[in-house]
Amino acid sequence: MAYGFLSVVPPLVTIILALLLKNVFASLLVGLFLACLILCGGNVIAGLNQTFYGLVSTFESSGNTIVIMSMLLIGALIYMIERTGGIEGFVEIMVKKRGIIKSKRAAAVFTWLLGIVVFTSGSLSCMVTGSVSRPLNDSMRLSHEKAAFLVHTTSTPWCVLFPLSGWLAAMTGYLISGGVEAAASISMLLRSIPLNFYCIIAVIFAFLSALLSIDVGPMRKAEQRADATGQLDDPASVTEDEAVSPVSKDRKPRAANMFVPLAVMIVTIVVALCVSGGGNPTQGDGSQALLWGCMISVLTIAVMCLVEKLYTLEQLTNEILHGMATMLPIACVLLFGLTMGTLVKQLDTGTYLSSVFMNLLTPALLPLLTFVISMLLSFATGTSMGTMAIMATIALPMAINMGVNVPLVAGAMFGGSIFGDHASPISDTTIMSCATTGCNIIDHVKTQMPYVCAFAAASIVLYGIFGFIL
Repeated sequence: MAYGFLSVVPPLVTIILALLLKNVFASLLVGLFLACLILCGGNVIAGLNQTFYGLVSTFESSGNTIVIMSMLLIGALIYMIERTGGIEGFVEIMVKKRGIIKSKRAAAVFTWLLGIVVFTSGSLSCMVTGSVSRPLNDSMRLSHEKAAFLVHTTSTPWCVLFPLSGWLAAMTGYLISGGVEAAASISMLLRSIPLNFYCIIAVIFAFLSALLSIDVGPMRKAEQRADATGQLDDPASVTEDEAVSPVSKDRKPRAANMFVPLAVMIVTIVVALCVSGGGNPTQGDGSQALLWGCMISVLTIAVMCLVEKLYTLEQLTNEILHGMATMLPIACVLLFGLTMGTLVKQLDTGTYLSSVFMNLLTPALLPLLTFVISMLLSFATGTSMGTMAIMATIALPMAINMGVNVPLVAGAMFGGSIFGDHASPISDTTIMSCATTGCNIIDHVKTQMPYVCAFAAASIVLYGIFGFIL
């Protein structure tokens, strides 16, 4: 069934409400109900029923379940590292004893570099980069808004530019589905990377922003607040602190309580990638590797706590559960976001938006329109992969048939798809970046929006020019 303009209403209402109410949870719930109401032909009772069961069915996907489980485990890991003195020990070594990180600028550059190193998965990059860099960023008064921007901008934008991971197979697969010969797909992908203007601009600017402390608009205000008051979050966005259980009386700075479990997590992830990839980590299962890494690292910190006699077994269990609970609100938002993505696919929102904009097409404008449509579609749905899958079957055949430069159109498609993953408040990497850096989701979206809009505007100009040149 074709839903036409109605297919755009749920994601559009969700995004507008998120920006107006500053409550992503409530906005997603309304959006889910509207989507189910449309799918059920306006039947309110059936719409409510499908809303509830839609959330349940999200767990039918092992990938979705793994991401949510990993997020809860990351919460437990971060919490236990903090409670056992791991963060104090890490900061003491990096800042006080060794003096490796001596300034906010150095902490920001370290965050950017770490995001570049973790390139196998956008979700994995957000989890690892945010978790490892947070204690340093907090100690140097880097606002949570800027930390989230650096973590987020070096996740999927870099994965697409350096696709030596599962992204390589996915992106070449999309090219093939769009009519590119299988034998030429890798070559076509490599040729499209220098033409992915959005991702190139985003990654370079993030580096310059970290190195030169370039901050504009709301981000500048956030950094000035952090410098002047030490408040890493906007006071208006901070909720009352949850009650926490008492810390062990002899808590001391214990750098090993941070280094060891994080090292175990990274090594486990690499090993799992190698095993699942048949010896080739770039072909491994990223979500499976992330789950193994999180589980083994939590088990490691638990054993260390018992050996160091910081907690009894019962206290340790309660602490781990409390740590997982700190991530529960974010995990619920992620659950709603994943469910929204499934419903948007059922509504066929992508096909409708594509058909509307492609009617305005002339050959030289194909790259530009491909980028714009991919932007709107990915922003409305919060998914880059889904947008690539849809746009590949529409834009690439047109480029081939009309004699338009295919790598340029492919670069526009990939970059535009990443825009939504980067900018949308319902994107999974948006949620994960905020979860690991401690940033409020709406504050993150608000402070980085001028940046992503500037990246997109520059990309639009470049695609307009290159569409006539190439």
